[in-house]
Amino acid sequence: MAEVEQKESGEKKKGAQKKMKIHVDFTPMVDMNMLLITFFMLCTTMSKPQTMEISMPSNDKVTEEEQNKVKASQAITILLGDKDRVFYYEGEPQYDDYTSLKESSYEADGLRAMLQNRNHDVVEKMKELKEKKLNKEVSDEEFDTQAKEIKGVKTAPVVLIKASEGSTYKNLIDALDEMQICSISKYAIVDMTDGDKFLIENFEGKGSLSAQAAEVKANGN
Repeated sequence: MAEVEQKESGEKKKGAQKKMKIHVDFTPMVDMNMLLITFFMLCTTMSKPQTMEISMPSNDKVTEEEQNKVKASQAITILLGDKDRVFYYEGEPQYDDYTSLKESSYEADGLRAMLQNRNHDVVEKMKELKEKKLNKEVSDEEFDTQAKEIKGVKTAPVVLIKASEGSTYKNLIDALDEMQICSISKYAIVDMTDGDKFLIENFEGKGSLSAQAAEVKANGN
């Protein structure tokens, strides 16, 4: 607190002002600072940091032979087209059947519904595990261990995400979000091949390209 001291000279002069000496007491301010420091130290120590589990796709190069192995195991290939369009096919590509390519969307009844249906058992088990964690029935370490075991089953689908030149960064992020929502642990981002572009063009033409290819092959024989 500030204290004001008045000092009067022995001889008062007419019209002279009284001299005032101000003394500032910093003790309350120091006490307040110490209380604030102690408060923030305790809050920082006791609060548990909030984390979000993020599974990033592998940076390893996927060879064409490995892609064929994945397709042979009934994988799902997602093709990100232009104008926010998205397609997918299951297993190996059927170039002579344009209906093997399906058009979907980024909505809940699109890719998400398809992936959850293919990964139904894993999705249900992860829901139960998350409820146990929410109810504090399992620790964080137990949750991570069990989640890894659930997602790592051999029957879980493997997803290949291929982006066209006309797709946007948002399309890729939306596709990756669906991997998290549907508990897909095995997925990779790979380059779109000429065969994938053929599938989309053949789909747009309702099989016209495959019909032409079949006609050329027949005439050649």
